[in-house]
Amino acid sequence: MKQPRSNGTTRGFSRAVSLMQTRIREASESRGFAVSRLLTHWEEIVGQQTASIARPVNVSYGRSGMGATLTLLTTGSMAPILEMQKEQILQKVNGCYGYRAIARVKVTQTAPTGFSDGQVAFSHAPKAEKPAPAPEVVEQARDIGQGVGDDGLRQALELLATNVLSKRKT
Repeated sequence: MKQPRSNGTTRGFSRAVSLMQTRIREASESRGFAVSRLLTHWEEIVGQQTASIARPVNVSYGRSGMGATLTLLTTGSMAPILEMQKEQILQKVNGCYGYRAIARVKVTQTAPTGFSDGQVAFSHAPKAEKPAPAPEVVEQARDIGQGVGDDGLRQALELLATNVLSKRKT
C-alpha cells in the first residue's frame, strides 16, 4: 500500500493490481471490451467447457449502434460446436454486462487482425482419474514385494506389480 509523504509524493509498495489496472483497461478497451471482466473472468462467465475451446478476441460496434458483435477465436475442429452454442454464449455474456450489450456472436479461426494474433493455445481437458485397483490386486502386489528389505524398492516393486496386475484384469 502506498504511504503519502509530507511533500505529496508516495513511497512504499503498491499492489500489483493497482499498478496494472490502467494498462489492462486501456488494452481491453482498444479491443472493444468496455467491461474487462469479460476477458478476466471468461471461464466463469461461459463455463469451463466453452472456455477451453474458445477465447474472446474482439467486440466491434456497428454503425447503427444496436448491439455489438463479439468475435470468438477457436480451432477449426471446434468451430461447428461453438456455432451451435452461440445463443447460450450470447445469454451468458449479456448476463455479465447486465443488459443486451452483445447482439451477435461471430466465430473465427484466426484473429480478426491477422494470423499473428491467432495463436491458439487453449487448455486441455483434465485427465480422467484412474479407478483404484481392486483389493485382491493390491494384496497380490504386496505378496510379491514382501521379501524385499529396502522400503523404497519394495514400494516401487509393489506399485509396478499393482499396475501390471491391473492391466491383466481389464
